[in-house]
Amino acid sequence: MKSNALEREIERFQLRTPQARTLNDEAKEYLPGGSSRGTAWFDPYPIVADRGAGHYLYDVDGNAYLDFMINATSLILGHAHPDVVGALQEQAARGTAFSAPTKLQAKLASILCDRIPSVERVRFTNSGTEGTLMAIRAARAYTGRHKIAKFEGGYHGSHEYAAVSVRPPASALDPEGPTAIPEHPGQPPSVAEGVVTLPYNNLEKSRRILKAHAHELACVIMEPIASALGYLPADPEFLSGIREATEELGLLLIFDEVQSFRAAPGGAQQSFNVVPDMTCLGKIIGGGLPVGAFGGREDVMALFDPTNGGAEVAHAGTFNANPMTLAAGTVVMEAMTPAIYQRLNALGETLRAKLRAVFDELEVPCQITGTASFFGMHITSEPVTDYRSALRSDKAMRNALFMGLVNEGVLLQESCSGALSTLTTDTEVDALVDAVREVLHRIS
Repeated sequence: MKSNALEREIERFQLRTPQARTLNDEAKEYLPGGSSRGTAWFDPYPIVADRGAGHYLYDVDGNAYLDFMINATSLILGHAHPDVVGALQEQAARGTAFSAPTKLQAKLASILCDRIPSVERVRFTNSGTEGTLMAIRAARAYTGRHKIAKFEGGYHGSHEYAAVSVRPPASALDPEGPTAIPEHPGQPPSVAEGVVTLPYNNLEKSRRILKAHAHELACVIMEPIASALGYLPADPEFLSGIREATEELGLLLIFDEVQSFRAAPGGAQQSFNVVPDMTCLGKIIGGGLPVGAFGGREDVMALFDPTNGGAEVAHAGTFNANPMTLAAGTVVMEAMTPAIYQRLNALGETLRAKLRAVFDELEVPCQITGTASFFGMHITSEPVTDYRSALRSDKAMRNALFMGLVNEGVLLQESCSGALSTLTTDTEVDALVDAVREVLHRIS
């Protein structure tokens, strides 16, 4: 990377966003660092959104951004889709929340149960974090065992047992293999003691670890497409091998499809033809509003059945299955036809191929990850197969690329990953590719 490339991009950014700088400074008077959301913050300060329309986000400084972050993949129909807006306006006039169920909950639930191979029954939450928390709770209650297994680098929300070995620094990694490393200061030692950590895409080691701990494990939770690793898909043989191992050892397998559900009508489990015991959802099923869900086999989900004497596992939430979210989510699910998925995923493959060609053209080492409508860029010549190989990529150049793309009017996640929306065409794909080329010319 050219000397001071990141500093120059930051200077350019600050010249483009004076109002955002002022507003972020004002927000610091009331919010730690001026922020309530880690993934929406970047150094030196984030843009401040004014409105969204279609494929674009507009900031308070009048800049337009071709948006491939789309609120962490959740806006699959783009910003302010007229059908979603209409459904929200209609429902808002009828009421935004009630202390009673509505017809909408069964409608959206039926769509999810019909489409997702593993989901026979489902319950709604208000975030993916809540969905994974409740799925783990169900697995513990169903099996009578308390430990869980997760993969190094896997993100499953912010609750305690998910916040283990998510982003450990290289200095903390055991060279012999994954260990349970707490994410935050002050986490009780019992949290790490309750988590067994596995190596992603390494079936032999994962099977060995699972077998050694099977007597105390309730479940394995994993993403079939690892979002924090640039949407790295699991190797198909690895994924089917984990399914076989959990069945053999009597463990529940939980797929975190909060993001990967957008890979196919039935999610990544349909794409890989691997059916877990439980599935966690979020993002696109809420139509741009807060949402989460968890579902699975009828016998497991029966733990939450309040009839016949009450649920074995309580699950409350003032805004669970609220009608605003359900109205918007139903619009999105009905819009996502098999033909839409096919077009979107083919365009994703085109984008990944064009990105590889740009980095090859400019002789910049890069691994392009992703599948379906996802993509990620890792500045490294080493194949990315797991957390450790992703960690060894060039973070400084990645940060310069991210900031440079913001200056070119293209918004990605700070990890230089993102997703397409149904509004994406070859025009937007080429705009992204051209912007990457322009920034690489400046920084490499």
